[in-house]
This record gives sequence, C-alpha cells and structure tokens, in this order.
Amino acid sequence: MANKEMEVVRGIDLKRYMGQWYEIASFPSRFQPKDGVNTRATYTLNEDGTVNVLNETWSDGKRGYIEGTAYKADPKSDEAKLKVKFYVPPFLPIIPVVGDYWVLYLDDDYQYALIGQPSRRYLWILCRQNHMDEQVYEMLIEKAREEGYDVTKLHKTPQDVPPQEEGPVDTKGIWWIKSILGR
Repeated sequence: MANKEMEVVRGIDLKRYMGQWYEIASFPSRFQPKDGVNTRATYTLNEDGTVNVLNETWSDGKRGYIEGTAYKADPKSDEAKLKVKFYVPPFLPIIPVVGDYWVLYLDDDYQYALIGQPSRRYLWILCRQNHMDEQVYEMLIEKAREEGYDVTKLHKTPQDVPPQEEGPVDTKGIWWIKSILGR
C-alpha cells in the first residue's frame, strides 16, 4: 500500500487556505521539540504568490518559532503539492532546508486538513480551531491509513483552551537545538 501514488487535493484556493491552523496531531519529528504544546502554523499569501509560513510551538513555557516560505512544486499543476523552505538554525539562518507539503485532504469549508509528503515520514492533522471533533479526527486518520501511512505513529498535540497567544520568546533557538538532539 505504501508504494501507491498518494492522492492530493486539486484546485486548492490558496487565499482561502491562508490564516492560522492548529496542529491537532502529527508524527514526531526532529524539527519540533518533543514537549511542544499549542503548536500552530500561520500562512500569509505574498504578492508574488508564495506563502509566508510561521510555525510556532511552546516548550518549557517559551514560544519557539521558525519562519519560511512555501511555493507550488509545479506552478502549472492544479495539485496541492507545495515545497516549504526554512533556513536553519533559526537564530542564524544560513542553511536552507526544503521539504514537501502535500495537502492530502481538505474539507469544503477549509476548516481541517491532512498534510503529508511522499516519503510518508511526516504527517500532520490541522484544524482552524485548537480542537477537533473526534469523528472528523478518525476520518482523517482513516484517510491517512488509505494513503499508506502508519497511523500508529500519530501523536496528539496538547492544545490549551483558550489557545495561548503570547509568551516569552526563545530568542536563542534552544528549542531547535534540543529537537535536533532528540529531546
């Protein structure tokens, strides 16, 4: 099953997709702290058609973040296959890191989404709110399973109600170093 070509959303309206998305669940990754909470992404459409990406998470009571740029992998395609470029480490951005961001599922109202990439090493369940109806969550898990993902790796992301808006900023990028070291 993992060898079949993944189906992605076609004809995504990037303007409607912009705004804030909360991470409901994800595969753990070395790019995020293991104890991260209130993780979210904010997307802003740039004049040139690229997307500014702001990823935020809270760890040890401090807000860590990284900014990047997303763009269509193939500008001529109607498939929701994007590339996302970040520069690391965030406190001294010198090394570009490019990854795939494929929208595997998006509801008609643009309220929840399933995001993956071709190697199936990364998976995110996103929602406009910091919580999700359990039936919707289970439906997205089933869609991920159908696309060949090992959904047993999914980890629910703790989210505060109401969501944390501000906090002390980790200005040294310590969260990023800790996450690379697997902590």
